[in-house]
Order: sequence, then C-alpha cells, then structure tokens
Amino acid sequence: MNEKGKLGLGSAIAVCVGLIVATSCLLSLGQGIGLSGKAFIIPLLIVVILNAFIAMSFAELHSLMPKVDGGVGQYTLVGLGPVASIVSNVSAYVITMIFASSVEAAMCGMVLHDFLPDIPVAVLSVLILAILTIVNYFGVDMFSKIQNIVVVLLISSLFLLGIISFFKLGTGTVISAAEQTAPSVTGINVLGLAAVAFWLFIGVEFVIPIAKELKNPKRDVLLSMILGLVLLFVIQAMLGCGMANYVKLQDLASNPMPHMVFAEALLGKAGKVWMGFVTILAGISTLNTVLANTARILMGMAEEAVMPGIFRKVNKKEVPVVGLGLMAAADFLMIVTGFVNSSGLTNLILAASCFWLTSYILTHITVLVLRKRYPAVKRNKKLTLLGIPQILGILGNVYMIWNISSDMESRLKIYQIFGVLFVILIGYAFIWVKVVMRAEPFKPVELEQVNKNALKLNNARSDRQIEEAVI
Repeated sequence: MNEKGKLGLGSAIAVCVGLIVATSCLLSLGQGIGLSGKAFIIPLLIVVILNAFIAMSFAELHSLMPKVDGGVGQYTLVGLGPVASIVSNVSAYVITMIFASSVEAAMCGMVLHDFLPDIPVAVLSVLILAILTIVNYFGVDMFSKIQNIVVVLLISSLFLLGIISFFKLGTGTVISAAEQTAPSVTGINVLGLAAVAFWLFIGVEFVIPIAKELKNPKRDVLLSMILGLVLLFVIQAMLGCGMANYVKLQDLASNPMPHMVFAEALLGKAGKVWMGFVTILAGISTLNTVLANTARILMGMAEEAVMPGIFRKVNKKEVPVVGLGLMAAADFLMIVTGFVNSSGLTNLILAASCFWLTSYILTHITVLVLRKRYPAVKRNKKLTLLGIPQILGILGNVYMIWNISSDMESRLKIYQIFGVLFVILIGYAFIWVKVVMRAEPFKPVELEQVNKNALKLNNARSDRQIEEAVI
C-alpha cells in the first residue's frame, strides 16, 4: 500500500523556486542589468518562455513514467538509450550541482563571517552544510518544512526589495533614466544576454524527483513549474528595474557583487545587512534542494543499473543516504580545499552548465521520440502543440550554448573545459554500459519495463514501511 502524498502545491513551488533563487542568480541579474539596462527584461521574458517549454516536456515525460525517481536519466534511457541517460544526468544533475551547491555554501560562510569575524569562513560554510545534510537525512517532511520557511522569507524579501526600488521608495539617491548609459556596450545585442538570463531560471524541473510525495502530482508537477517561473519573472523584473533606479549601470556591470552594491545604495547599511540575509537564505535554499533531489536522482539511475547499485540504499525515512553522503562529501572537499574560491571556477561552472542545456535538448528530443514510438500512450494532447514547444526549446538552448559568454576568449575556455569533461563522461558511459551493464549503448529500454521496475521498487518500499510500523 502506497502512502498518500504529503506535499501540496505550495511545497512544490518552493522546491522549484528553491534551487533557482541562488546567490549566483542575484549576481547574474545585476550584471545583466548593468550590461543592457532595463532592456534586460526582454531576454528574461524569452528565457521564461523557453523554460516553460522544458516544463511542458518534463510534465509530459512524468505523465508517461510517474513513479520513477531519476527524472531525466530514466526518461532519456527510454528515449535515447543508456549512454545518453548517463551523460545527461551525471553532467547536469551531479557535476553542475556539486559546483553550484559548494559555491552557495561558501557564499553563506562569507556573509556570516562579516557578523562572526573570529570564525573562519570555511568553518561556517561546513557548519551550514552539516546542518542541512542532517535535515535531509530525516526525510522529506523535515526537508519541506525548512524549504518552505526559507523560500517564504527569501521571496518575501526579494519582493519587498523589488517594490521599494521599483517605486523609488528607498533612502538612497534615485538615478534618472537620462543619467544611465550602458558601459562601453552601446548597441549591445540584448538577445545575446539570454544566456545570462538563463541562470535566473535554471532548475525548475527539480520538482520531478519529489513528485511521488505530492498530493496531486497530475496537476501540480506542471502547475508548480509554470507558477514558479511566473513568480520569479515578476520579482526579478521589478528588482532589475529597481537596480537601475539606484545604481549606475557601469557599477553593476563591473562589480563582482552587484546585488550588495544595489542594496547599500537603496537603503544604506540596513540594505546591505538585509541583502546579506537574503544571500544566506538563497544559499540555504539552493543547498537544501540540491542535497535532497540529487540523491534521489542518483537513486533512480541506480534502479535502472546505469549507476552503481549502492545508490539505491535508503534509510528508515526512505532517504537515499549514499547519494546524500556523496553530495555532502563533494561539497565538503570543495570548501575545505578552497577550490570554491578559485579564479577559474566561473568558467568551470559555465562549462558544466553547458551540460545542463545539453540535457534540456536531450529531454526535448526524448519527448518527440516517445510521441512517435508510443503514440497510443495516454498524454495531455492539449500540450503537444505539434512539437512546436520542443523544437523552439531545442533551438533556444543551442543559441544559449553558443552565447554562453559575451567574451570570445572566455567562451573558448568554457568550450575547452566542456569538451574535456564531455569526452571523459562519454568514455565512462561507454565503459559502464558495455562492461558492467553488458548492454547496447544506444538501445532504448522499453517504457513498460521502466514503469514495472519503478512500481516494483515502490511496492517493496511500502512493504518495508508496513513491516517497520508493525515492529
């Protein structure tokens, strides 16, 4: 007997928003506004539409495989075979997440260090990591309680800062539109900043791994992703316009911490403290989401034998502890070695993020392939729209990879890192599939088989829960 879902629409939206609103997003928003002024809202809107398309693709795939844990990995396994499954999942949801979450933990430590100068930054960062790891060890209930509180405080703060700055209610000096000029980029191609805007909305699909915990997944999977995107667009558009009202565009574009410059210009020292609080909330939200969901993604891959079986191990709260431990250990190493402070980390993260875009492309392709291969399987016909969302999504994601950086030298370095990581990952995937799985690298697994495996594993977990309850 399966336990009824525990999470409502609000919790689902909190998960979607939780990963997206990160400190790096605040940096990207400030830099995007600095480079193009309020016109940055145009690429923001374009990216919201493109990410709504990927939300539609994920929702359709979830409706075909509602019980799987691995999300895009198992979807791609059915659509394109095991090699594509490993590449899409490991690169986008493990490698990228390790870099992103460790940076967020480090940023939290840096902000806390201003208030607790006697404690080293690394110690504070590790302390936050340890607390959130323990929280996630005790299951989805504890995770959702922390996530809901953090997201409410985070979104409320950003909304209030957006209102104050948008309507020019701050204590700082307002800068008129006539005084604002984009720094040395007159005539910039605003559409080229879509790659910058993309980082403000990436990761909306992280609701998929917890979909089985939702009370009404058929409705809430897609609805939570769309509402999360709309909510963030409104807040970030207001906040972006507010930044242009109080800070010179040149300062936003050139400063490594544009959101802190903005907060201080808006409300003085109080604004700086407030934005520091927001930075900590954003870091906790992202780190909490990554620890919870990446572990479940690894478990889902292990269930289909495309990752070592040890990742299937769960505790009494049904938490995949090996995946959780791997992510926590990787973040710990990134922090204590000081690698998160490396000057080349930005290019490394952007290179890893190219994999995320590649994963989105593979997801769209999978949707189109499965429509042709399984035309009779029940799906929401109103959302298919002749494949137009998928085709436009693929083209848009390719465009963003091409414009991953506005600087050609940096772009080439990012492509070099991307290429090396891609070759290594492809090599690992081929060896694992041929030697361990003894399978064909590009032979898809049948949809029915994946659903049977997921149902069998879910029933086994439910039986174990009943036995433990009786004991």
